[in-house]
Order: sequence, then C-alpha cells, then structure tokens
Amino acid sequence: MASPHWPLFDLRVRTRRLELRPPDEAAIFGLIALADRGVHEPDYMPFLRAWTREPDGVRQRHSLQYYWRCWATWDVEAWELPFGVWVADELVGVQTILASAYPQARTFETGSWVQRAHQGQGLGKEMRAAVLHFGFAGLDAARATTGAFHDNARSLAVTNALGYEANGDQLKVRDGEPTRCLEFKMDQADWQLRRRHDIAIEGLEPCRPFFGLDDPPA
Repeated sequence: MASPHWPLFDLRVRTRRLELRPPDEAAIFGLIALADRGVHEPDYMPFLRAWTREPDGVRQRHSLQYYWRCWATWDVEAWELPFGVWVADELVGVQTILASAYPQARTFETGSWVQRAHQGQGLGKEMRAAVLHFGFAGLDAARATTGAFHDNARSLAVTNALGYEANGDQLKVRDGEPTRCLEFKMDQADWQLRRRHDIAIEGLEPCRPFFGLDDPPA
C-alpha cells in the first residue's frame, strides 16, 4: 500500500479508455491548470456555483481549498470523493462521487467536468460508467442520482445513454435566475441490467471503513 494512512490515494477505477484516481497534491495543481484552459463555452454556465467565472487567482485558490476540504472534512456520514480522469497518462477532467448518510441510505450522487479540448469524444459517458461501477459494484450502493440544467445537452445525453430514470425537477438559481434542473435516478437492479464487465477497481479493501462498509459487498 503506497498510502497506508490515507488509502483513498491508492484507489483506481480502470476502463479500456481511461483511469480514475483521487488526485494527490501534484495532480490537484494539474487539474487547476487544466480548468484554466476552459471547461465550457464562455456564454453558458453548466454549474450551480459559477466557479469557472471567478477572477484569476481567486478561482485557483478556491479550487485548492475545495480539494483540500474534501480530504480534511471526510467523514463516514458525509464525504465527497473527486477522481482525476486520466487518458493515456493525460489528465482530462474530474469525476466526483459524493454522499450523505451513506451507510444507511446507500445512495450516491455524481458530478463531473471535462476540459473543452477533450469533449465530444465520449469520455463523459465512459467516466460516468466507471464511477457508477465503483458505486454499485464497489460500494454496494442501492441508488445513484444525478442532475443537470434543462439546457445542458451534453450532460443530459450521458445520463440518458446510461439508462437513468427521470426523477422530477427543481428550480435552482443560476446566474441570479430560477432555472429548471432535471433530476435522475438509477437503482442497483437497473444498473445490473446494463453493467459492464470490463471495468476494474483496485485498492478498495483498505478504503472500506472510510465509507462505513465493514463487510465485503454482496
């Protein structure tokens, strides 16, 4: 084990196209530099918090604080795990999985971004499939949820392609205006019908107590 005191750093989720792994300090700075090159079109905001529009200096500092906060505030009852996404040893984006009261609810949420130069290549779908495998096969989840603004065509296309079920909508404030956000869910049984067998998880066993899991997944 390379990181005996923080085994989350040793987690790996691999598909034929990419690898997810939690970013160490060097990778965090790499992700910040990657985001500086652009995550979305300048005239569109896909995120609830418009972090990509913060001024230079502020944006980078807040990004550092976000990654540090994920590690510093980790708790079995409330955690957020960002995975850096690598394609052939090149960082291309972030795939996050997060949950509250996970040992009881067994429900997780996902969010992600891909740097603009790497969009349109199917990576968003591939990295979401990888993190769904991590949640359902690795963490024995009962349900996954996700959401996107009604006009976020790329995110909605990934969600629909992976077989989520519509789960209502909410009005959320984006750029000071109420905007419709579509909600989706996927249960373990539905995921099993579509699960892939070419995705591998490495380094999970020593991490299980971090998620409140004492027994091997069913």
